[in-house]
Amino acid sequence: MARIDSDLPPAVSPAAASAADPGGAAIDLGAVPPEILAHSLAEYVRGWWVKVKAGDSGVLPVVLGIVVVAVVFQVVNAKFLSPQNLVNLFEQSSIYMLLAMAEIFALLLAEIDLSVGLVMGLAAVVVAELVQPSAPASCQFCTHGLAWPAWLAIAVTLLIASGVGAIQGTLVARFRMPSFIVTLGTLLVLEGAAIIVLHGSAVAVSNKYVSGERTIYDIFWGVFSPLVSWILLIVVVAVTAAALLRRDLSKRRRGLVTPPLGITLLRILLLAGAGALVVGLSNVNRAHVGTIEGVPFIIAIVLALLFIYTILLQRTRFGRYVYAIGGNPEAARRAGVKLTSVRIWCFVLAALTSGVAGILFASWQVSITVNIIQAANGYVLLAVAAAVIGGTSLFGGRGRTIHGVLGGLVIGGIYNGLYLIGVPSAWIDVAVAGVLVAAGTIDVLSRRTARSQA
Repeated sequence: MARIDSDLPPAVSPAAASAADPGGAAIDLGAVPPEILAHSLAEYVRGWWVKVKAGDSGVLPVVLGIVVVAVVFQVVNAKFLSPQNLVNLFEQSSIYMLLAMAEIFALLLAEIDLSVGLVMGLAAVVVAELVQPSAPASCQFCTHGLAWPAWLAIAVTLLIASGVGAIQGTLVARFRMPSFIVTLGTLLVLEGAAIIVLHGSAVAVSNKYVSGERTIYDIFWGVFSPLVSWILLIVVVAVTAAALLRRDLSKRRRGLVTPPLGITLLRILLLAGAGALVVGLSNVNRAHVGTIEGVPFIIAIVLALLFIYTILLQRTRFGRYVYAIGGNPEAARRAGVKLTSVRIWCFVLAALTSGVAGILFASWQVSITVNIIQAANGYVLLAVAAAVIGGTSLFGGRGRTIHGVLGGLVIGGIYNGLYLIGVPSAWIDVAVAGVLVAAGTIDVLSRRTARSQA
């Protein structure tokens, strides 16, 4: 929804906010962002707690879930919180995170996209096929690829994925077809298309002597050097800190409401601390033989998409329109929002993100087979689970891309932890399903609480 930054006076105390307005209606504290009422860190915390009691718990449940998962599995197996396993855990969870971010674009509209797993599968096959080296026509058993450079193969793959999203969005938005039916049909079509493109055989990206294959392989398995990792962290923290402080200063000069300085400084410190922890863990040698040190490329890719999508949804008109449509499409239409174009673009962004996940999936799997394509079908359920576990509502209008990252981390942690203690895969699925049901229950109860206090 649109942020409140210019319609209120620059100083609104909690006491004044709780008083009746000129029309006689009391202001709902639970519906007001804490930074609107807060003049200090303590007031901000109190305002945040009011929102939690009103049913808007934000990322609190999933953060607590991550803590519980970490503590339980560390007690059972001391290797769980080792630097090697934590970096491996994030790498394994990256696919869940990206697909969850893709799914969130549909869930925010109160829709669903069942095709994200197979868009990923098709993208993995396409990018792997495009970078295969060419071979003489006389060689029957040689790979006959197009030998495209990696950048061109990636661009074409993402264009194809976006085209799939555009078709789905058009059918849903213009022809008013249920998204469940449209994306289910697309799922089946894409599975067949991926197998056809694969020609029934395996295609690999492991040949280090082929430039395109080597580049695709390094997307998942490549790392920044330890020195470059620290330099990148310093640059990111410095740029973020400067942007936040400059934004707050600009608002104060214009007499607009800004969060307390302590909150901004706390955010910067948390970013710096979390980044230092990630870089420190990644710089530990993770190889059983030889040396593997440094932040994996995959971490930078996930965080870059998280940043871009957060800005898109939280700081742009398009993002406000998405939340408005998910919250009340009829009210959004009457306010002049072009529902059709916004919905189409959401499906395009979902498919585009799934395409990025497909490129990473090809790099991760190294060799793509028919069985792997068919297994990609199950990732859509994990994508929905990760988004909901992270805090995105199934009913539309509430959710952020950070929810996909945190939810994906929970699912990855459950899979990783249960695998470490030797639990059969069937029970791992049961555990993930249990967490999903719990997250859905929290979503329903929080909405019921919000309605009862309205």
